[in-house]
Amino acid sequence: MTQLKVLPPTRRVESLRANAFDVWPEPALLIDASGVLSAVNEAAEDLFGQWLSALSRGPITKALPTDSPLADLIERCLAAQSSVKVRNIEVAFFGHQPFNADAAATPTPDGAILLTLHIRSPTTGVERATDAAGLRSVFGLGQMLAHEVKNPLAGIRGAAQLLKGAASAEDMPLAQLIVDETDRIRRLVDRMEAFSDDVPPNRTAVNIHQVLDRVRALAANGVADGLSLREHYDPSLPPAWGEEDQLIQIFLNLTKNAAEAAHSRGDGRGEISISTAYRHGVKIRGQNGRVGYGAPLEVKVMDNGPGVPRRLRDHLFEPFVTSKAHGAGLGLALVAKLVAGHGGLIDFESEAGRTVFRVLLPTAPN
Repeated sequence: MTQLKVLPPTRRVESLRANAFDVWPEPALLIDASGVLSAVNEAAEDLFGQWLSALSRGPITKALPTDSPLADLIERCLAAQSSVKVRNIEVAFFGHQPFNADAAATPTPDGAILLTLHIRSPTTGVERATDAAGLRSVFGLGQMLAHEVKNPLAGIRGAAQLLKGAASAEDMPLAQLIVDETDRIRRLVDRMEAFSDDVPPNRTAVNIHQVLDRVRALAANGVADGLSLREHYDPSLPPAWGEEDQLIQIFLNLTKNAAEAAHSRGDGRGEISISTAYRHGVKIRGQNGRVGYGAPLEVKVMDNGPGVPRRLRDHLFEPFVTSKAHGAGLGLALVAKLVAGHGGLIDFESEAGRTVFRVLLPTAPN
């Protein structure tokens, strides 16, 4: 049996921080107290490549043009000794192709500066959300933390089994719901550990309305409690071609977001609507630019909340983009990834009092 090396608490924290730095999905650079580049993560290596050796030969500001907004950001961070962020600046190092990015500089306890870059892309939010490199890093972090989820999950399932044995007939379905959901989450964690962009979902013919009924039951007993929850289904829809657990995850995330938006009204009039329809002739354009497979099954999740903040709309499906004070910003990135893996499409429209997320999915083959 392999002996595990147990690190002291301080070193365990340092190791976790180092791993988090490495798998951060966007370029991150550590600049020491003398202004010299001392460490970069994998995303920064991919971005700067051979220029990294030149950047590390002296103070990094020497590699920046005169009046560089990035140099100004670093100086402001040093002067204030607090995190400083700027949006949509041009990042131009001598010898490297300029690009636009949002940048943040944060001082560390040892006097260094952590510089992170969020590269702005001309592509749309949906296209950006399916970017493989960023999401691989997101799931790399998930893989590192997956084993931390499994142990408490097993405890929750065991407790639910005990409750189920002593539950009344009225409470029995809720106890079984906990058991079913912990099993589903365990399967999701297992897939996250083995996540690969090259592994397609294990698709079968799925009744989309059974998926949505499951989501509705979960929401009604949880995040959507106290809201008006309506459905408008087309009963003639053919089966979807997908993996049931992933489809539940897609629509559970969208319904959870809709519920939080509807609750934020604060007037007791929050509403969520889930509808399905068949859209004849809908085709999805593949990566090669050709219009190919059909995705005529449409599912809409609508809420009457305040709407998506305008500043987030172009980046809503990107990892770590969120308007929530305590949100991680991974829910919609995961949704976009799963939808794309099903050969589908997700988009949204939003205004004050009405936000609609629309998912298009293929039908099962005859």
